[in-house]
Amino acid sequence: MSSTTSNNIILEITGVNKTFGGLHALSDVNLKIEEGETHAIIGPNGAGKSTLLNCCIGRLIPDSGSVTFNGNNMIGMQPHDINHAGMVRIFQTPEIFPDLTLLQNVMIPALAKRDGTFKFNPFKSLAAEKAILEEAHATLADFELDKFHDQLANSISRGDKRRLELAMGIIQHPKLLLLDEPTAGMARHDTNRTIDLLKSKRMSHMTKVIIEHDMHVVFSLADRISVLVRGHIITTGTPEEIKNDPKVKEAYLGESEDE
Repeated sequence: MSSTTSNNIILEITGVNKTFGGLHALSDVNLKIEEGETHAIIGPNGAGKSTLLNCCIGRLIPDSGSVTFNGNNMIGMQPHDINHAGMVRIFQTPEIFPDLTLLQNVMIPALAKRDGTFKFNPFKSLAAEKAILEEAHATLADFELDKFHDQLANSISRGDKRRLELAMGIIQHPKLLLLDEPTAGMARHDTNRTIDLLKSKRMSHMTKVIIEHDMHVVFSLADRISVLVRGHIITTGTPEEIKNDPKVKEAYLGESEDE
């Protein structure tokens, strides 16, 4: 686990509200993410966690409130512009190019990051992009996927698809990485491999926000944890503080988690 040594706020969410019909999905959410920390957001299903991430990346516009990233207001910006500014999201269901090779999957976001946009041309060889080609191979190797580099993405396991999408995010050199249940559906050995990757030298000092239901993952990675319940953040604290907070036990963790 990385230690938070900086008080620089890279993401500040202030008074964010979002309703769907009569449902208050987010209610006056306030959250500050410090540069270099790993911050977990936990809560029951339907608490509003994914809605909050979607408000951060421009897929949803809050009814009110502000989302400030790296000193700039993100409200009203398009998702691809927010991504290009350095906020990269890894989705719960892997968003990959299933009919392209793993190498092509990792090269495309790198090229889009460099050029601002990228349209895949099957008649143009990506091999000409030597620097990005080398980095793509190295990134796949970091995620233990380079041996599959010439395979189509739809042919690999679910756990490997999750790692592939993570590699697609990392090669963009994000300033902030948002991970929506990065270990969902994984067997325990795949989960532990993902934890090790997120704690690796390449990623240990990267600012990360993680939504996760698996408390083993949360307590293995998080510097701080915020608890979201029915659209409200009820508390924020260190893992030890969250483990021992009666409000959290009552609202989410349950006594069985206090082992």
